Amino acid sequence: MMRRAILAAALSAFLPVSFAWAEMPDAARAMFEARSVTDRSAALSTLEAAAAKDPASAYAAGAGEFFTALELLAGGLHRHGFESPKSFMLPLMQLPVPDNPNPQPLTYEEFRAILVAFRDRLEKSAATLGSVPNDADIGMVVDLTRVGIDLNEDGNLAPDESVAAIMASLAHGSIDTSNAAPSLTFRFDRADGFWLQGYAEFLMAQADFWLAHDFRAMFDGSFHMLFPRARLPLQDALVPPDGGMSGNIFTSEWRFADFISLVHLVNWPVVEPERRQAARRHLLEMIRLSREDWKAILAETDNDREWLPGPRQKGANPLTGLEVGQGQVTAWLATLTMAEDLLEGRVLLPHYRITGKGINIKRFFDEPKPFDLVLSITGPGIAPYLESGRILTSDDFDQIQREFGGAGFLTFALWFN
Repeated sequence: MMRRAILAAALSAFLPVSFAWAEMPDAARAMFEARSVTDRSAALSTLEAAAAKDPASAYAAGAGEFFTALELLAGGLHRHGFESPKSFMLPLMQLPVPDNPNPQPLTYEEFRAILVAFRDRLEKSAATLGSVPNDADIGMVVDLTRVGIDLNEDGNLAPDESVAAIMASLAHGSIDTSNAAPSLTFRFDRADGFWLQGYAEFLMAQADFWLAHDFRAMFDGSFHMLFPRARLPLQDALVPPDGGMSGNIFTSEWRFADFISLVHLVNWPVVEPERRQAARRHLLEMIRLSREDWKAILAETDNDREWLPGPRQKGANPLTGLEVGQGQVTAWLATLTMAEDLLEGRVLLPHYRITGKGINIKRFFDEPKPFDLVLSITGPGIAPYLESGRILTSDDFDQIQREFGGAGFLTFALWFN
């Protein structure tokens, strides 16, 4: 049950919000009821044209742009025969992309282009959502079984590509259609717009960090575990003739070997330093938006199918099974302050083998040097960023984590943003 809750909360990082049928613009209704990419794209274009003058249209358009960013990523992965690693170790690579028996070859340059398209659409979504006035009266309801993305580029939005179906797939289950199944209908308000915009910033930070570096050696040396039939350089030598695709990377011997190669090959020269600097700004903006989100949530007086309820909005969330208390909100706001202090270099991140000095995270982003994952873990890779100053302690982390109880900090963090 807890595993499903975590997976459902994690997927929420990749899902669009939607809107109340009674209050949405006609084009928004058309967009979320569309059964084809063509119809949905036409409706989204109408919303984008109206966004400057109508907050509801801007809200809907921003959400539509968010999930079409996911669609760009999923479509690009499917085109080249992506096989999900089914591991939290690769968070951008967990969409349940259907099998493609005839994938196109993939090059390093084409993979970067997929990430660029994904990242740029997210930027558009964040800008559109950011244009909605903070005090806009938004209240829109959606059944997540009716909204989806085109995972296989066939132009259709099929039932098995719905948000609910994708969530079930990530939780290794299926959609419960019984009368006892919890409703997956939520009423999204202005607070949830801050939430979604924050997740766009979070995903942009991840994409920009990758794109800041040249990861060609890692791509050539290990990405056949993700694209086993895309004619990558070592496919003929290292991919089993039958593909050998079963389970996650930790239950497949050859994929696990390639995962070790991947970790070893995360030794990335910096090629676009401005993107690494931008990644820090995206994370700071995510923190700002999370504060705006909770400010709006705590001001709410209703309790109507809340996506993210406040302490006064009682009832367990049907996705996570969790209920939010004031202690958790207070701890989350303290977490945001801690994260902001780290990103601004006001406090330092400890390293397990170094005493008396800590890592200046601001300089890590703003003064980028080649990123070596293994050497960062063992110490030499982070030596240039070591400074004297106030260093976070385990007590700082433990005090916050205690407020989240048995459900764990990670579940709430993925849900709260």
